[in-house]
Amino acid sequence: MTLFTTKTLPEPYDVLAPDGSEVRILLALSGGSMAHFRLPPGKVSRAVRHVTVEEIWYVLGGTGEMWLSQDGRTQVVPVAAGVSLTIPLGTAFQFRASDDGPLTAVAITMPPWPGPEEAVFVEGYWEATA
Repeated sequence: MTLFTTKTLPEPYDVLAPDGSEVRILLALSGGSMAHFRLPPGKVSRAVRHVTVEEIWYVLGGTGEMWLSQDGRTQVVPVAAGVSLTIPLGTAFQFRASDDGPLTAVAITMPPWPGPEEAVFVEGYWEATA
C-alpha cells in the first residue's frame, strides 16, 4: 500500500539538472515524479533529449521560450505563468529565461525520473549559458 505523502517546496535546490536548471525534487509515485525547475534570469539551458521519460510542464512564473524538436518538426513556444506543454518521448528541447526574472515551472515525469543518465545532450537552438 502507498502511503499519503506531503512535501513543501524546499528553499535550496536539490540538484542541477543536466540541462543546467535548478531542481527541487517534489514527490513521486510508481507512475511518475514531480519536480520544480528554476532557470535564472537571462540564462539558456543546455539542449537535451530524454531516453525513457516524457514530461508535462506547467510554468509558474517568469517569461521565456521553449524550443522543441521531434522527427523534423521544430517549434519555439513563448512561455509564461499559466502555460502548460508536453515533451513527448524522444523530443529534443531547450528553454531560456527572459532577462526580467527567473523562469519557474513544475513538471511531471512519466515514468519517474531515473537519474542524470536519462538526459542525452543534443545540438540546441540557442547557445547554452546555464
